[in-house]
Amino acid sequence: MENISEVTEFILVGLTDATELQVPLFIVFTLIYLITMAGNFGMIVLILLDSRLHTPMYFFLSHLSLVDSVYASAVTPKVMEGFLTGDKIISYNACAAQLFFFTAFVAIESFLLASMAFDRHAAVCKPLHYTTTMTSTTCVLMVTCCYMCGILPSSVHVALTFHLSFCHSNVINHFFCDIPALMAISCSDTYTNEIILFIFATLDVAFTLLVILNSYLLIFIAILRMRSAEAQRKAFSTCTSHLITVSIFFGSLIFMYLQPNSSHSMDTDKISSVFYTMVIPMLNPLVYSLRNKEVKNAFKKVIGKGSLHWH
Repeated sequence: MENISEVTEFILVGLTDATELQVPLFIVFTLIYLITMAGNFGMIVLILLDSRLHTPMYFFLSHLSLVDSVYASAVTPKVMEGFLTGDKIISYNACAAQLFFFTAFVAIESFLLASMAFDRHAAVCKPLHYTTTMTSTTCVLMVTCCYMCGILPSSVHVALTFHLSFCHSNVINHFFCDIPALMAISCSDTYTNEIILFIFATLDVAFTLLVILNSYLLIFIAILRMRSAEAQRKAFSTCTSHLITVSIFFGSLIFMYLQPNSSHSMDTDKISSVFYTMVIPMLNPLVYSLRNKEVKNAFKKVIGKGSLHWH
């Protein structure tokens, strides 16, 4: 049998068939998406405008906001369209593009969070060497590596997934094109794909978590050694926003991908995917703006300038 796909488009089952829920869900998801885009782009603009935020920590944060915007945009608008028009068809190429942007940018986010943990470690544990360790060249190099570590494996996943034949069905039991959902409807042998997906996902999570856990272990040791309670509080407060973001991101990732197969159901996967694809990108700028004095001050400064211009 020739390994060619007979499918030109896919049908996304979506979250629910209940007609009475379509409009309320459309309103909820539209609000989530608008808050996500406003929060993330607002954070990027704030960091660009305020020179006090031109530091390595905020350089990484601006890229985190960009990444959140991209992968939320890869999934949410199509889901909103499905609720509003009932059109759940996605073309073959659009499905491949959605899969690429989602998998690439989720991986980039995990590597960015690891880079931010390393940055916090350098700031707390070696404050005297911080400016020489975290130079602008180092930061650019680290961010470039994050993008490469997301884009290259994602390209492999997309190539392997769309090399499969889809001859039995073109109905995807999900609300977006995700690798397991696509492999489930393929009539090809997916064993190689599953092994490669498992290896890449394990390496990604293991490496990034190792960097984060190691960085925070050293940070906590350094904080405990500090003489004054004020210095301890100040050091810890610079890490809390990042810690919350890491906990939410990796917590949902572990819940979704490391469940035993027996407890796996497509419905629980869909619910955790909503959290993963839409809620996390909305929460990150909120966590950083609510927990961070520098961001609040920058926001007040920009608002103050705006009101002066207005008057």
